[in-house]
Amino acid sequence: MGQLFNNIYKGKKVLLTGHTGFKGSWLTLWLKQLGAEVIGYSLEPPTDPSLFEILNLEKEIIHVIGDIRNEKKLKETFKKYKPDIVIHMAAQPLVRYSYMNPKETYETNVLGTLNVFEAVRETKTVRVIINVTSDKCYENKEWVYGYRENDPMGGYDPYSSSKGCAELLTSAYRNSFFNPENYGKTHNVALASVRAGNVIGGGDWAEDRLIPDCIRALSKKETIYIRNPHATRPWQHVLEPLSGYLWLGALMWQDPTKYSEGWNFGPNDEDILTVEEIVKDVIKIWGNGEYMVNSDNRFHEAKLLKLDISKAHFYLKWKPVYNAKKSLVETVNWYKTYFSNPEKIYDFTINQLLSYIKEAENKDLIWTK
Repeated sequence: MGQLFNNIYKGKKVLLTGHTGFKGSWLTLWLKQLGAEVIGYSLEPPTDPSLFEILNLEKEIIHVIGDIRNEKKLKETFKKYKPDIVIHMAAQPLVRYSYMNPKETYETNVLGTLNVFEAVRETKTVRVIINVTSDKCYENKEWVYGYRENDPMGGYDPYSSSKGCAELLTSAYRNSFFNPENYGKTHNVALASVRAGNVIGGGDWAEDRLIPDCIRALSKKETIYIRNPHATRPWQHVLEPLSGYLWLGALMWQDPTKYSEGWNFGPNDEDILTVEEIVKDVIKIWGNGEYMVNSDNRFHEAKLLKLDISKAHFYLKWKPVYNAKKSLVETVNWYKTYFSNPEKIYDFTINQLLSYIKEAENKDLIWTK
């Protein structure tokens, strides 16, 4: 993988918060394949089973169990390991959970992000920081247009609002402390934020997420229940936004003032599907199963949401590798392998990563050169 992302990550110390989560585990695996020294800072894996434990990633990295709300421990970790690059993914990531635990959601997603930024300010080795927020950070008007990076922040529910707040916080720190105009004078940090759609992929076991809910039901030969069959989301394989984050980080390392902005990483318009379409395809790929609509109107959930990725396509030359159908096949096949041949799942996961990279190379994507 030496040629990927201009070989920027080989030998770099990358501090990754939230490394025990679903996206964090895939990113940890990829960073290790790229030759990075990964320092993970996170709570214990949030689910049982968890991808982090299934792949036994603890043995491959510097593994620190800590809460990003614990400013003292977080700063001590930065001071001890002196990272070059920081990717901040730790979060309370669930909409429905945020209704039941709003205070925890804001403390984690806003004050936790503040703690990470303050730790960066005190760590002179950090050159790049990428703050991972969400497509739900935008003020959702339920319109058919994709949201662009300069659209207003918002958020109806506590989770979405907390991510909008995290984006405003990022903007304030970039203006006040990490301003590109002052790079090399008052600081040496490039700061960007990234917003991705609904990611799918093998190893997600979270509650109240569509694919894990489907897999739990199918593996037990139970009926799948869905709340909002006509809701649309920007579905994408987990490796898609991760390739965007890694490519953006590489570009920021090479040109610290040019890319310090907000960036969307989502699927193409034709891959923005309804919940019902996704469920039907999952059942087809699995080979059997059934679903029913069980509407639950206790909590507001957006019905229409999509991202405009033209900025990343134009300025970063980034674009998706898989379409929605291919993403679903890769995802369901991972779970089928997990249940049928669990001893082979590590190699299978590596092979899925390599297959994704090979497909990106076949499409001549710039980050593979």
